[in-house]
Parts: sequence; structure tokens; C-alpha cells
Amino acid sequence: MPKFSRKTLPMNTILRLLGWGNKSDAKIVDSLYESIVAAARQPVFYSSFGVADTPLGRFEVLCAHMALILRASRDADRQVKDTVQVLNEEFFKDVDHSLRELGIGDAGVPKRMKKLISMFYGRVEAYVSAIDSNDEKALIDALHRNLSPEGALKDAAGFAVYLMSAAKNLESQVPKPFLQGQLSFIKSKGDGI
Repeated sequence: MPKFSRKTLPMNTILRLLGWGNKSDAKIVDSLYESIVAAARQPVFYSSFGVADTPLGRFEVLCAHMALILRASRDADRQVKDTVQVLNEEFFKDVDHSLRELGIGDAGVPKRMKKLISMFYGRVEAYVSAIDSNDEKALIDALHRNLSPEGALKDAAGFAVYLMSAAKNLESQVPKPFLQGQLSFIKSKGDGI
């Protein structure tokens, strides 16, 4: 299984950050990220599965969805990987912005970002490994460990079933319609899917 880590920025990312990149690429990344955030905001995660509806709880659910994207795109071509890299950067930019909105000062943000980035890649490894192995128990254990270390997660099994189904669903969307900015996550109603 490939390791997930931060890599050097591809040239199109550098150009985009400087404002010189392809505007249609920016629209695609924005559309993809909006789809991921919308999927992570499904009320079922907080009401039925028992994820804490807090900034950290929302971060955890967003991490799980980003892990699915990284998994679905890991064997894709360079264009998909470049788009995913920019998408990943958008995610971390959003996390940085959220920390600042919570009132964390400029001096504290880098330290917290470093910790959150480390947490993110650890979760990606755990979730992707469990999904690849079709090991629902390992995925449930990882969800309990990450989303509810104090044991408040009500339905980790339901969340695990959702993630495994969502992973299969996303496999068929890369490279198309992914590269067109279209991403469709399954909807969960709780109790499995």
C-alpha cells in the first residue's frame, strides 16, 4: 500500500497560488471541494453515528472523506494527481482558516497545523488500509480511536459501512467525472447506509 504524505507542489499548483493558473482548474477544484464538504456535513454523522458536532468532530469527518478521495485517485494519471494535490492544499487552507476563525493567533496556527496534518495522514493510512483489506473491524476500531476516544461514538459500524460503500462509489468517478469537477457521494441515512 502506498504511503500518503505531503509532496512537493506541482507547477500548476504554484501557478494557481500565484494567480496565474488555469481558472477552469480552479473552478474544478472548488466544485470538488464543495462536494466533499457537503458530503461531510450530512447530519447523519452527528445525529445517528454520534460524531461530536464540534470543530474537531467536523474535521474528523472531513478527514475521512478526503481519505476516500486520496484512495480513489492513488493509481490515477498525473492530471488527476495534480488535481488531488491542489484539492489537498484547499483542504489545509480551509483548516488554517478555521483555526483562525476559532481565535487562534498567528503564532499558534503553525504548531496546530503541524499536528492536524500529522493526524490527517495517520487517519488516511488507517482508513485506506482497512478499506483496502475489506476489514470492517479495523475500520470500526480506527473510527472509535479517532472520532471518539472517550467512547461517545454511537454507531461506528454504520459509519464504517458508509465509508466502505462510499469508497466503492468513488472508484468509478476517477478520472471522469472527477476531472470535470463532478463528484457524487452516497447519502447515508444511518443504520448501515
